Amino acid sequence: MQKSTIQFLLINCFLAIVLISCGSVTKKYTPKKLDKTSYTVPYFSDSKTDYVYKTNISVYGNELSGIFIAKKINDTTHRIVFTTEFGNKLMDFEISDTDFKVNSIVSELDRKILINTLKEDFRLLLKKEYLIQEQFENESDDIYKSADGKRDNYIFISKKDQILEKIVHASQTKEKFTLFFSSENNIFAEKIQIIHQNIKLKIELNYFKSE
Repeated sequence: MQKSTIQFLLINCFLAIVLISCGSVTKKYTPKKLDKTSYTVPYFSDSKTDYVYKTNISVYGNELSGIFIAKKINDTTHRIVFTTEFGNKLMDFEISDTDFKVNSIVSELDRKILINTLKEDFRLLLKKEYLIQEQFENESDDIYKSADGKRDNYIFISKKDQILEKIVHASQTKEKFTLFFSSENNIFAEKIQIIHQNIKLKIELNYFKSE
């Protein structure tokens, strides 16, 4: 397990700077009159709940499995812990829209590019509130654009049942990574995928049901 972890990190560190180009994010969507100025994400919002997921990380053909635990510790901040399947802690950090604190991390994982990649991924995953600037639509979804520094987030809400289906993090011309959600009630996400478009990195979270 430790060897697989190190392989994952080294590959991620060296390949995270590889970029590909793609077309405008919104060119295939139809502009629509704005019907809301903000959107509140329903997932990871209960401070009384420990959100525990079995995790599989795939990067350039290398696989790493473990446990992901997220806990809302106050109105703005979540604590995230990664462990191996045997319970050995790999990293522990606290994250909000504006702050990031590493409580602990094993030395093999303590790489700036890796930490920054995970920080960006999970900051978006746990983000609570989006301010909306523009709205689009396609056949199945209403799509809301929210500015995020030098990039934008595109929030896809199903027209059929008003469930959050995905969030795309992108520049004006390139999609960087996408969060996909599977939820039965729009309160709790049973399955989450984080897929990068600029590197071959995929993180899959499956809700851990205790026996």
